[in-house]
Amino acid sequence: MEHALAVVGPTETAKELVREAGELAAGVDADLTLIHVTDEETYDEQREQLAKVTSASSTYSVGQAVEGARSYANDIGREVLRDVDVEYDAVGSVGDRAETILTETDRRGCDHVFLAGRKRSPAGKALFGDDAQRVILDADVPVTVVTE
Repeated sequence: MEHALAVVGPTETAKELVREAGELAAGVDADLTLIHVTDEETYDEQREQLAKVTSASSTYSVGQAVEGARSYANDIGREVLRDVDVEYDAVGSVGDRAETILTETDRRGCDHVFLAGRKRSPAGKALFGDDAQRVILDADVPVTVVTE
């Protein structure tokens, strides 16, 4: 492993996985990128909520959402990797979660992806899709998935 991409999320499982990715990266002297992706539905909900409590001249731009996601990834990195001797880059994005993870993996030359998934029935996966499944099937690199 030379460059790992770890997907940051709010759950304890996701945080533990980021820590494991950091420890592995430190152990083999690999680069580490932490990414948090805000999906478009969540961005739209946040923008609508903000519009209700602020003046009409205030808007919540995609750029602000990207910076918020990057800041969140950085904050989680500081929290869970404070005792790990590893440097990391924090990345934020707004869009389709699986597509963004795959794009950033390729763009950054990552050779391993770490991501927390959700337990979901086969019917749930068929109806609603599953980001972890899409990444596993479409990634050209090993993917480590831990379910909650």
